[in-house]
Amino acid sequence: MTTSPVRTFISSARSIVVKIGSSALTDLRDGLDTTRLDRLADALETRMRAGTDVIVVSSGAIGAGIAPLGLKRRPTDLATKQAAASVGQLALANAWGTSFARYGRTVGQVLLTADDISNRAHHANAQRTLDRLRSLHAVAVVNENDTVATNEIRFGDNDRLAALVAHLAGADALVLLSDVDGLYDGDPRRVIDGQPPARLVKEVSGPEDLDGVIAGAGGALGTGGMASKLAAARLAADSGVPVLLAAAAEADRALADASVGTAFAGRPERLSARKFWVRHAAETSGRLMLDDGAVQAVSRRRSLLAAGLVATSGRFYDGDVVELVDRHGVIRARGVVSYGADDVATMLGRSTSELSADLRRPVVHADDLVLVH
Repeated sequence: MTTSPVRTFISSARSIVVKIGSSALTDLRDGLDTTRLDRLADALETRMRAGTDVIVVSSGAIGAGIAPLGLKRRPTDLATKQAAASVGQLALANAWGTSFARYGRTVGQVLLTADDISNRAHHANAQRTLDRLRSLHAVAVVNENDTVATNEIRFGDNDRLAALVAHLAGADALVLLSDVDGLYDGDPRRVIDGQPPARLVKEVSGPEDLDGVIAGAGGALGTGGMASKLAAARLAADSGVPVLLAAAAEADRALADASVGTAFAGRPERLSARKFWVRHAAETSGRLMLDDGAVQAVSRRRSLLAAGLVATSGRFYDGDVVELVDRHGVIRARGVVSYGADDVATMLGRSTSELSADLRRPVVHADDLVLVH
């Protein structure tokens, strides 16, 4: 495979996040496979010795708990998932610690919930923890805290978590390793008479490269699948972080020269931490409906004024993130609102001169506004 600028960048990045899927570490019969984990740790150590800071996002906690608990398949109910995770997280952390100890490295486990990312204060605390672990030359192993996360407040899969962590930690690149060797424009396992086989998409520089791509759901051991990997790769790339999607079996090459898999180019300008949080991480608390003129103003990244408001919904307060929608309910942007819902309800459609002095600031300032494409 010829070297492209994005692959060269990923291979030489000074800091990376590496996500490892459940299927790369566990199986239903024996649970955690320490031999495969050791091989991955070897590849990660080689990259670290080359001078790269590495954060590991490791799936496999639930998978690692299935065999010890005598379960025959991945559980579907929340309580059993959390029980399996409580057993598996301990085994997974110990396995990573033992493996990296061969190289004299210390491992720090970081368990996150969706609330830790969506809550601005928790978000900053998680960022400081990861930064401090790196400064102390410890390897941060991140996982979703499945023992306390609920179906309503979870990331959904560790692919999305890895994309969020990559931006949270200020990483230069993201590497997603699983049981697939890249993004295909169809299911490579299916052969249909008269149809050409699925084609590996080697480079994704923009949305046009994804025309016709069909991505499926996850397998027996993980919640992810090609759809979640594609969504995570697009999220990271959209925020300015290039991504390599490759097979865990080819981790050596993926981490050495990025010559395998599918490479996603990042947007030229990286989103600021605040704008990334507004666009991708924060939970929204309400909606503001805009008239056509306000939609055009927001699309040009101008502040939202009360005169352009048609309606409001939800219970939000000053500093919360809200969705900005047009008259048809289509989300056009997200932003940090300057007033609570009660105040905004009194401001609908009113010009600045009609408002009291304490309500004349923009409802959403341009600096706190991020477009949604």
